[in-house]
Amino acid sequence: MKIVIVGAGKVGELLCRDLSLEGNDIILIEQDAKILEKILANNDIMGFVGSGVSYDVQMEAEVPKADVFIAVTEKDEINIISSVIAKKLGAKYTIARVRSTDYSSQLNFMTESLGIDLVINPELEAAKNIKQNIDFPEALNVENFLDGRLKLVEFRIDKGSPLDNISLFDFKQKHFPNLLVCIIKRGEKVIIPSGNSHIRANDRIYITGSNNEIIKFQDALGKDRRKIKSAFIIGAGIITHYLAQELLKDKITVKIVEMNPEKANKFSEYLPNATIINADGSNEEVLKEENFQNYDSCISITGIDEINMFISIYAKKIGIKKIITKLNKLSFVDILGENSFQSIITPKKIVADNIVRVVRSIANKKKNLIENFYRLENNTVEAIEILVNSDSRINNIPLKDLKIKKNLIIAYIVRNNVAIFPKGTDVIKEGDRVIIITTESFFDDINNIIEE
Repeated sequence: MKIVIVGAGKVGELLCRDLSLEGNDIILIEQDAKILEKILANNDIMGFVGSGVSYDVQMEAEVPKADVFIAVTEKDEINIISSVIAKKLGAKYTIARVRSTDYSSQLNFMTESLGIDLVINPELEAAKNIKQNIDFPEALNVENFLDGRLKLVEFRIDKGSPLDNISLFDFKQKHFPNLLVCIIKRGEKVIIPSGNSHIRANDRIYITGSNNEIIKFQDALGKDRRKIKSAFIIGAGIITHYLAQELLKDKITVKIVEMNPEKANKFSEYLPNATIINADGSNEEVLKEENFQNYDSCISITGIDEINMFISIYAKKIGIKKIITKLNKLSFVDILGENSFQSIITPKKIVADNIVRVVRSIANKKKNLIENFYRLENNTVEAIEILVNSDSRINNIPLKDLKIKKNLIIAYIVRNNVAIFPKGTDVIKEGDRVIIITTESFFDDINNIIEE
């Protein structure tokens, strides 16, 4: 497909890499010639220097022939206007990144009246992700399927855990019949397990199940299962704007530390039920004065990765229960090791995954075919919720009669809002939602589950 991207920031660069690797023809529009040159040197794409809101630039970039137009500059207004122009010129599907809280109540208007097909707010999505992690204190990562009714949750298995050395057959048959272990991460190795696989101490495992079943699983891990009742947030940015509202709705005590006095004052007016402190949240003395150690959770979401890492490592040292770290550069995790952090939030990855999901569905000529899509473990695993159409070759054939690839698990078949753990005698039907976990890249069709 022909895809035009406006904006060569962190999100734009990530999209250029991901979407070009998936075989799309990418044209990048960027005003800064040096930044554009750098990205062109590292990716097999074309580029034009100029503004995304320029008619001439859009014509030169062949926007009228574009299957998808994506505007992800740092300025919401440019993203909105350029997407409207692109739609008028003939781009088939337009996507705009809109971050400002000023526009949060106008997203429906943008899609319905301005003709922008999809408006994505990465900070709002990041806030939702953080809230999910707060709801499951022992989890390292939480993702949603089936409109939030099913979860994919990552846990670490500690030494001495009752699950150490248990086989997955016993896990399911004797202990957790309504849960499925679908990924085991052991050291650097990612395993799509079978019933003969075993869970070991220090493994990180991903399980799928309903909220209630995952809560039962947390209880079985044998640790303190108290809900999070207080949150210490460092950084008063857009994510904090959305997140604090949701935490306060759940009666969670919220303290926000922000170094910029104007931001601190603004948040004090906006969030009268939260405590706002104008101070340096990376200063150990400030943290001690504000009783940092007494909070259930630390959420470090400043705009500087190094500060977020420092605060999170300090929070771990003093024993704070739940630690959430915002990182833009995931290379830091590789350097310091995954055990240095608990839950990591990366807004640019969240928005990129959303856009890749949409692009794959459009490429399949079946919009909304891919309902949910997540890339895990440094993009080595994909978790996908697919809506099955009438053209699928595997419809109504018992799973045991299909030659299903070894590098994937069919976690659920969802039919008439009922989640089914598939057995060999089960079939996939038109209208089903199927949740698949796979180490195969570029998975975009339910037919991809079978060996060719």
